[in-house]
Amino acid sequence: MRFSLAEAMCDPTHYLPLAVAADEAGYTSYVIPDSICYPKASDTKYPYTDEGDRDFLVGLSPWPEDFQVCGQEWKSRGKRMDEMIEIIRGLTQASFFEYHGKYYDTPSIKMCPVPTQPIPILIGGHSEPALRRAARLGDGWLQAGRDDFEPLIARLAALRKEYGREREPFEIHVISFEGYSVDGVHRLEDLGVTDLIVGLRYVYDRSTDSMNLSQKIDALRTYADNVIRKA
Repeated sequence: MRFSLAEAMCDPTHYLPLAVAADEAGYTSYVIPDSICYPKASDTKYPYTDEGDRDFLVGLSPWPEDFQVCGQEWKSRGKRMDEMIEIIRGLTQASFFEYHGKYYDTPSIKMCPVPTQPIPILIGGHSEPALRRAARLGDGWLQAGRDDFEPLIARLAALRKEYGREREPFEIHVISFEGYSVDGVHRLEDLGVTDLIVGLRYVYDRSTDSMNLSQKIDALRTYADNVIRKA
C-alpha cells in the first residue's frame, strides 16, 4: 500500500514544509484538490454526497458551470476527454506526434523534455461512463470519497477484463475511514486498493483552518508511526 497525504484550503506557506515532512515520514505523494470555479447557484447537485454539497470533485466534473466558464460544450465533455488522454500520452513520448480527431487537430510536434517514464493517468468518477473510461484508457481509478466503493472496484475489474486490460498494471486510489487502522489498511489491500489518500483534518470545514503547521506535522508523523510503518 502507498500513502498520500491530502491537505488544502489552508495557509499556502504550509504546503512545502508539509510535503517535505510527509516525504520524510514515508508517505508516497501529496494530494491537493482543486476546481475551476464554484458557482453561487446551480440546478445540478453534486452526485457523490447525500446533501449534494460540492465537497469532493474528481473526473470530468458534474457541474455545467465549469464548462460554461471555460467556453466549452457540456455534452461532448466525455469524448473530448478521450481525445485529450490520447494527445497527452502521445506528447509525452520521445518522438514527434500528431493527432487528428473530431475535437482536436494537432500537427506533428515534439515536446522536450519528456518524462523518463510514463505518467500515470488516473480517471475519477463513479458513473458507468467514468468507470468504463478508467478501465479502457486509464492507468488507474480515483475514488470520490465515499465508503461504498467495493462494488465499483469489482465493476472496474470486470470492465478491464472486457477491454482485455486485466493483466496491465492498474492503480486504485481511495479515501476511506478504513485507512486509519492497520487492520483497515489490510482489508483495503485485499480489495485491490493500491493507494490510500489520508486527510488529517476536514479541509472543507467552512471555518478557518485552526491547525498550525507544527500540529499538522505532528499529526502526519503520528499517523506514519501508528499505521504506515505497521501496515
